[in-house]
Amino acid sequence: MSKKKKIDNKKDKTVRSINNNIRSSVRKLNPILKGIVGKKVDIAIRDLQFSEKRITKDIRKTINSAVANAENNFQYDIDKLIVKEAYCGKKIIMKRFRPRAKGRAAPILKPYSSVTIILSEINKMESHGTKS
Repeated sequence: MSKKKKIDNKKDKTVRSINNNIRSSVRKLNPILKGIVGKKVDIAIRDLQFSEKRITKDIRKTINSAVANAENNFQYDIDKLIVKEAYCGKKIIMKRFRPRAKGRAAPILKPYSSVTIILSEINKMESHGTKS
């Protein structure tokens, strides 16, 4: 029986977007998510757009959802948004089997993940020498 804490988004100016059931493993998602943390939203979307990975399309969709949440729900300025946090977690694993020699079977594991993107609005005074 854990108590859930209420997060006051107006106070710390953060917006989150969660994408559940992405058909990829955590191991493939983590390097992509670490590459966008700390960047401005438009630069992060541009970097994902020119990536050759298949899964970046779903991550871009999650970032765009978080930007829409920030703009519509909290009236934040889109140009001041940065990616504060980006992380993923394990979900279900689909199990399939392939036939092998001598009547055996080999398992095939198809993992799913959930991606969470947290955006934050920065002020001019808060930025300390970032080049992006």
